[in-house]
Amino acid sequence: MTTIALPGTLSLGLARGSFELRQFFRNREQMVFTFALPAVLMVLLGSILNGPTAQAGLSSGQLLAAGMIGSGIVSTSFNSVGIGIASDRELGALKRLRGTPMPAASYFVGKMVMVAVTSLAQMVLMAVVATLLFGLKLPDAPGKWLTLLWVLLLGIVSSTLLGIAVSSLTRTTTGTVAVVQLVYLVLQFISGVFVTPITHLPKIMVDIASLFPLKWICQGFRSVFLPPEAATQEMAGAWELPTVALVLGVWCVVGLVLARVSFRWTNEAR
Repeated sequence: MTTIALPGTLSLGLARGSFELRQFFRNREQMVFTFALPAVLMVLLGSILNGPTAQAGLSSGQLLAAGMIGSGIVSTSFNSVGIGIASDRELGALKRLRGTPMPAASYFVGKMVMVAVTSLAQMVLMAVVATLLFGLKLPDAPGKWLTLLWVLLLGIVSSTLLGIAVSSLTRTTTGTVAVVQLVYLVLQFISGVFVTPITHLPKIMVDIASLFPLKWICQGFRSVFLPPEAATQEMAGAWELPTVALVLGVWCVVGLVLARVSFRWTNEAR
């Protein structure tokens, strides 16, 4: 008798990721909203607030744009995943998936694949816009490209896992949208995304923001796209890249635990 090997968790996850991508790009309204909103906000706020800073040769528009590239990554991961899973659960899609042999880990891998592709596209789009409109400089050294890679990777993983966790806070898609957007909006303000430089914010706000990934993701991206001298615009007067890596790494672990214990396939009581 011939034994047929069943697909593994990773191969199933990659196949699921391919399906997630096709579904995402076929939904034109969702695709346009996901990509357009962060870019439009960057253009509007950057144009309104653009001006000189205390750092010679650095504009507030460049500061804002560099941070908003990081914020856009959170939009395509935390926001999209949290709302998307809540919608799948409410429509019964997750319940149907639960009846298949696909393990939960493969479903999570599929989400990671979708987020990785859309986040990369989002980053490229916003970097091009920021370069053309605000004179933002692309990384000019191998070390900066390496920093870009690990900040992007840790940002995607931590934000996606937290999106999976937050999707279970309410039983309706509408409720999840409200929670996700409120959390994201508040964190953008207190993390120095909309207020530049971040030193203009009250210290207590920055201290609270420092407990969450968004502030460190944006700081990591600023270290990549801005000159070394711009680090003086940070609260600590430095990029603190080891701390960025530590905080995001911790949130990857915490997010994994929260996603594992909170995820549910249906809205029915456990």
